[in-house]
Amino acid sequence: MVRTLTHHQMSFASSLYNVVFRRNAVFVGSIFATAFVYDIAFHNTVDKIFDSLNKGKQWKDIRGRYITADDEEE
Repeated sequence: MVRTLTHHQMSFASSLYNVVFRRNAVFVGSIFATAFVYDIAFHNTVDKIFDSLNKGKQWKDIRGRYITADDEEE
């Protein structure tokens, strides 16, 4: 079974090709930009999950029990 693309799909594909894939520098740049954004989003998500699973066990949560205002002034 041969699947043909509709006019809308073809115009999207040709636009994508003309904007991103036609020139190597733009293609590589878009890969780096996508990887950079993905890296930030992934790390922020994992950090939030980690913080929620370990709430009350991390130094930022228990710091007030061990450090007083006098210790910070020294």
